[in-house]
Amino acid sequence: MRSSGDSTAGGGTGHVPVEGGPYPLHSSAADPSEGTEDTIGYRGPTACAAAGITYRQLDYWARTGLVEPSVRPAYGSGTQRLYSFRDVVVLKIVKRFLDTGVALQNIRTAVQHLQARGFRDLERMTLMSDGATVYECSSPDEVVDLLQGGQGVFGIAVGVVWRDVEAALSQLHGERVDTGETLIGNNPTDELARRRRDRAV
Repeated sequence: MRSSGDSTAGGGTGHVPVEGGPYPLHSSAADPSEGTEDTIGYRGPTACAAAGITYRQLDYWARTGLVEPSVRPAYGSGTQRLYSFRDVVVLKIVKRFLDTGVALQNIRTAVQHLQARGFRDLERMTLMSDGATVYECSSPDEVVDLLQGGQGVFGIAVGVVWRDVEAALSQLHGERVDTGETLIGNNPTDELARRRRDRAV
């Protein structure tokens, strides 16, 4: 279990351990071969539809650095931002945090942590918050411990958000980064499975 507390002024990470337990927040490097960030991207309107946010929110979060497109940023007039599957999952998580009143600075800290995690880590992670602090739990026992300690008020099962986004994107259009080809009804896990098969050969 790890926690992300109030961030310090100036954009510091402000990671603090949960009081009464040895639970420092730490990041593990993501395995770049696990994701599809380098092969498939989703344009702004698609990312908005899958994450359940407005284009104004998407634009504001990108401009303020809260959730930036990891596949392709906007370089100016006429350039389309491209978001990865992981980006869209994070967008949906940010919206849920905002809807429940978590402070933006704490959300920013949590986003930095999420972006550093591997795909497998994200899928089994639960994020809990008491409104002031965001806690990462990687097992049901940690969720129970947190609730018994009176710290967790609500939780977000990242795996559930992941599957929601997956289902939404399977009905929408993706774009191949290398060719610009539009993929209709692209499911990111199909591409992930294909890449794993290719590596196994």
